[in-house]
Amino acid sequence: MDILDRKILDAIQEEVPIVSRPFDYIARQVATSEPEVLKRIRKLKQEKIIRRVGGSFNSDKLGYFSTLVAARVPDEKLEKMVEKLNRYSGVTHNYLRGHYYNLWFTLTACSKQRLHELLEQMKQQTGIEELFPLPAVRKFKIMVNFKMNRGK
Repeated sequence: MDILDRKILDAIQEEVPIVSRPFDYIARQVATSEPEVLKRIRKLKQEKIIRRVGGSFNSDKLGYFSTLVAARVPDEKLEKMVEKLNRYSGVTHNYLRGHYYNLWFTLTACSKQRLHELLEQMKQQTGIEELFPLPAVRKFKIMVNFKMNRGK
């Protein structure tokens, strides 16, 4: 990644405006062209540096239900499990932890009933029995941006 890639990553974490040409807006922010921004974003996706460019929504306000899920997955099954989890549109992210419950992910669905159905489906499809939903009792929303440019 070069400095322009880093500036683009900083810009798209801050704001992708709802306008007819959002990547033209980003291009102007980082002093390049819209085609160059699009080319670089495609390349960053191909290199798996970024997974997607999309909005973050408050699922509660849209009438959805979400939960953090802790799972115990044997090391030899981790890669397959993550691959299967990522196929579910309601899984927004997952990550490893150095804990007995070593795989954690968030799951969002249109109802509490659907959340439970999805968890049961996941258990059946993966053979992993230890999937524990941990719904938030109190929510804290922290905006996290990974500064790429760092003044370079």
